[in-house]
Amino acid sequence: MDIGAALLLLLDLVIGVAIGIAALLYSQNARGKNRRLQAENEAKAITDRAAEQAQNILKDAEDKSKSILDEAEQTTQRRRREFDREDERLQRRREDLDRRLERLEQREQNLNKRQSRMDKQQNDLQKLESQRMEELQRIAQMTVDEAKAELLAAVESESRSDMARIIRQVEAEAREEADARARDVISLAVQRLASEHVSEIAVSVVPLPSDEMKGRIIGRAGRNIRAFELATGVDVVVDDTPEAVTISSFDPVRREVAKRALAKLVLDGRIHPARIEKLVSDAKAEVEAAIREEGERAAYETGIPGLHPEVLKLVGRLKFRTSYGQNQHAHAIETAHIAGMIAAELGADVMVAKMGGLLHDLGKAIDHEVEGTHALIGADYAKRYGVPAKVVNCIASHHHEVEQEYVEAYIVEAADAISGARPGARRESLETYIKRVKMLEDIANSFDGVEQSYALQAGREVRILVRPDVVDDLSSLRLARDIARQIEETMQYPGQIKVQVIRETRAVDYAK
Repeated sequence: MDIGAALLLLLDLVIGVAIGIAALLYSQNARGKNRRLQAENEAKAITDRAAEQAQNILKDAEDKSKSILDEAEQTTQRRRREFDREDERLQRRREDLDRRLERLEQREQNLNKRQSRMDKQQNDLQKLESQRMEELQRIAQMTVDEAKAELLAAVESESRSDMARIIRQVEAEAREEADARARDVISLAVQRLASEHVSEIAVSVVPLPSDEMKGRIIGRAGRNIRAFELATGVDVVVDDTPEAVTISSFDPVRREVAKRALAKLVLDGRIHPARIEKLVSDAKAEVEAAIREEGERAAYETGIPGLHPEVLKLVGRLKFRTSYGQNQHAHAIETAHIAGMIAAELGADVMVAKMGGLLHDLGKAIDHEVEGTHALIGADYAKRYGVPAKVVNCIASHHHEVEQEYVEAYIVEAADAISGARPGARRESLETYIKRVKMLEDIANSFDGVEQSYALQAGREVRILVRPDVVDDLSSLRLARDIARQIEETMQYPGQIKVQVIRETRAVDYAK
């Protein structure tokens, strides 16, 4: 409709233009009739052409409108067919869901019926079980509790007979083992007679040139001796012993460091806190060097090359450790030689046996620092530094804490027994004492703000150094009380233990 109106408007416009042109021609050519007629004819021709063009445009517009209408009709019909198909699909899906719902309802009904039958069967079974128990009690003429008591009595009687048989068997085996152990003890006693007996000590004595030196060691108001004890972690005993002082500590390395440092102080004569710290540091370096040298010497004497430096360092630390009545460094070397000779006689691996004998007590060098038995500690440490698996088994199994997998492990155990057992050795008392003083330091170190702790006076005192930036004066009192309470709750000890918390602030500057 819009196209038709546009065509009519166009036609009117063309007619108006033609009339205008005719009027213009008429006005310009008013004097000549022929010119007017000519203009009218031209105007008529233009009008006819315009009408013809308008007719053609209108026809084209109608054709195009009809084409658009046909296309719209086809689109509408296609959409209608799609909607019909979608409706049919939804209808089929709805019907399918209805059928599924019906099947589910049917299945639920079947399950309910089955559950009902099972409940009924369970009730019937319970009734039958009850009837069976009643019938059994009637036949046996006893209740369930009476039957249980009779059964337990029968089992107890049978168990007692088995226990008696096992006890007789164990007693026989114990007698046989006791005879074998007695023969071993006798043979070992013969070998022990030729070995040196060394007493276990926890103190060292430092000689003095005169008793006057004791006052200089103590210092004004005890300043020097306190600085020395704090730097070394030992207890210095200045008593009436003429021209000597005693150094006491459960840690032999600390005791050796303190002994060397104090000997140098006495020789030097300049005793004050700064000098004490310098000489203690030098003594620690000397002891570390001595430890390395002793480890290398042990490896050289036993002919065992290729050990890791850290392993040799622990072997050297055994120089300052005593156990079983003898120095552990000498014991390790002796065990290595004995194990090598036994392995050579039996055709075993001599190098493995000698290395196992040298390293079998390696854990004793660090058993104050690591939790566990010295055999397992030493085996783990040796394994960490590339010691062969056979040697690791020799170390771990020489006290039967793990299974002995190689013949060399049995050889090392025998060599350890030959070298280590000594008359009068107090292994249990020594280890108990060491564990007790070690536990004192562990308890103190477990609290926040503790920098160092030392067990002194054979475990009757624990001296604790705290960080002044973390623990203030009031907290020091509370810390001492808490540590004392923790010791009371977790340890058993004779007498009492003094807990001393030391808070020291140092200010350092340099004059330039």
